[in-house]
Amino acid sequence: MTENSSKAKATVNGMVKGVIFDVDGVLLDSMKIWNNAGERYLIKQGITPEPHLGDIMFSMTLSEGAQYLIDKYHVSAPIEDVKKGIMAEVEHFYFEEAKMKDGARELLERLKEAGVRMSVATSTDRYCIEGAFSHLGIMDYFDVILTCSEVGKSKENPDIFFEAVSVMKTPIEYTWLFEDGLYSMKTAKREGFRVVGVYDSVSEKDQEEIRRIADVYLTRLEDFKLV
Repeated sequence: MTENSSKAKATVNGMVKGVIFDVDGVLLDSMKIWNNAGERYLIKQGITPEPHLGDIMFSMTLSEGAQYLIDKYHVSAPIEDVKKGIMAEVEHFYFEEAKMKDGARELLERLKEAGVRMSVATSTDRYCIEGAFSHLGIMDYFDVILTCSEVGKSKENPDIFFEAVSVMKTPIEYTWLFEDGLYSMKTAKREGFRVVGVYDSVSEKDQEEIRRIADVYLTRLEDFKLV
């Protein structure tokens, strides 16, 4: 047993009433699609993408990324068509290809058996999340799915977390956020939520600080123990 899993077992005993899950990089092994959707779009157009295109586009908005492809690769389609093409790759991934991270399904089942309320707070659009959850058969685990676009604020603002506990009716101090994104963890910690930092390679550069601020840090979801 790792040091982190021992810490989890010692920390959460009897202290979990509700859990808020991020999705991408936590429940689903899906961060890669946001890295390679542009690459996949180009390949379908018969264009060979440059190495590390995903790294170049990762911090861009959809519009910025589409314009980059038009300028760099002389794509002749209008920007709105390129945006739709990129999003079609994202949609296909969530509806057809998305897989759960190792240990995620088992964790959901353990939490359900223990009577822990569960919800989702995600930056990804609802239809993508519901498409993935439907084909994976995990919709029924959650009291509510909340998205930043519907709440109207990013996870740099705590409103999405407050809405989750309002639905679950769980005290903030006994509600845990499972998250791989540092900025979201900081938001939750400021408001008194407990935080489980979940390792995902996309957030590699933030791992030292994630380890520092998380109440529990996991490289494997199966290491989270309730008792």
